[in-house]
Amino acid sequence: MCIEDAPAYGHNKLNMSQNMRTPPLHIVGGGLAGCEAAWAAAERGIPVILHEMRPHRSTDAHQSDALAELVCSNSLRSDDYQANAVGLLHEELRRCGSLIMAAADAHQVPAGSALAVDREGFSAHITTAIEAHPLITVQREEIAELPPESWGPAILATGPLTSRALGDAIGAVTGEQGLAFFDAIAPIIHKDSIDFGICWFQSRYDKPGPGGTGADYINCPLTKPQYEAFIAALVSGDKTEFKQWEKDTPYFEGCLPVEIMAERGPETLRFGPMKPVGLTDPHHPDVKPHAILQLRQDNALGTLYNMVGFQTKLTYGEQKRIFRTIPGLEGAEFARLGGIHRNTYLNSPKLLDATLRLKTRPQLRFAGQMTGVEGYVESTASGLLAGRFAADEILGRTIVPPPGVTALGALLAHVTGGHLSADGAGLEFQPMNINFGLFPEIATPPAPDGKRMRRGMRKLARKQAMSQRALKALETWLHSEEQISG
Repeated sequence: MCIEDAPAYGHNKLNMSQNMRTPPLHIVGGGLAGCEAAWAAAERGIPVILHEMRPHRSTDAHQSDALAELVCSNSLRSDDYQANAVGLLHEELRRCGSLIMAAADAHQVPAGSALAVDREGFSAHITTAIEAHPLITVQREEIAELPPESWGPAILATGPLTSRALGDAIGAVTGEQGLAFFDAIAPIIHKDSIDFGICWFQSRYDKPGPGGTGADYINCPLTKPQYEAFIAALVSGDKTEFKQWEKDTPYFEGCLPVEIMAERGPETLRFGPMKPVGLTDPHHPDVKPHAILQLRQDNALGTLYNMVGFQTKLTYGEQKRIFRTIPGLEGAEFARLGGIHRNTYLNSPKLLDATLRLKTRPQLRFAGQMTGVEGYVESTASGLLAGRFAADEILGRTIVPPPGVTALGALLAHVTGGHLSADGAGLEFQPMNINFGLFPEIATPPAPDGKRMRRGMRKLARKQAMSQRALKALETWLHSEEQISG
């Protein structure tokens, strides 16, 4: 959707007189989840007041006042909806009218098979859309306490960087100790400071993605001695000191600082973000690199690239010193150095009901990473669901959650009950990215020729079958939603 082209807003709106009689839905937090929730509710005819504390109060990670700012990576990960759970969630969100996905598609940059975006264009698109919507009012103010009862239904989408005051208020009403983990940010490098006499452009296995060519990543090769010296430097380098109250907070396994990965063993990075497979050094085609660092385009101009998988808690001085030992980055100029911040999330399976409402205070819903979903796309999905659920509740409609076989339904089930056993005791709840392990099982389709498939082909066929099942169920759900709304 192009905001400048005078967009026509949703077809499911109430008339203006009805809008004026409908109480507003208050949403706290202008990140991806909050913006998606606001859009979803407004598109169902509900007036929305979106509260965002920036610029009056900033965070350790944000750098601008724009809504839906991306702070950790510019990548929304795989866009393959046929065989990848993240790509499937992309497609489901698109079919649900997601504002975040419309902005991502409008501002994508080449990134192989991933969907990466120009950060500034992406956030500007969403900010313009939200501020232009006739049913959404943005109020720039900090909400330091829980929404009062007089607000009626409200959504808290303050994200992993919830202010201490509001976090304490949430802890008081839930009666639970807040769980927390650290999230780290990868450095961003100016392209013109990279040595292309050493580095080269290539996607792994030359695989093109949305808007890509198959040569979308910058690759920096390391020999075995260079890699071993690099690992040693990572392990011994000076790191950010944590405050006393942060020392026992666990990291999220899906976003470990590169130094923590290095400490787990010298080969860890070679089997992770620095794996050398699917790439050939054109400068030395007969020599296989021992390890390879990849950089991914970070803005539409192609002038900035981020270090893939290199979130870090190294001090700024150590980042410059150590990362410039990587071949091709000896003269690297950093547009932004890496950093680390504290993320918090709820014990959602015990605290939230099936429509993301706080069990002890049903007027209050949660959305985004606070619920225990991990990742930009997953946060967007929870925001979309919270916005739709709240709108339907205000309108007196029957709330129909998405089927459990969809990516939306599987993610919702994880945060609202996926860790609870039959006796309700449950397991330790941890943040989770969308993955096919959260979906109900499905039988592996037979091979077309009736022969036995190899393991890899069986796995791919099962994923494809899950995706087909999900999209079919989603279309049925959306159709039933339209009938309910009249």
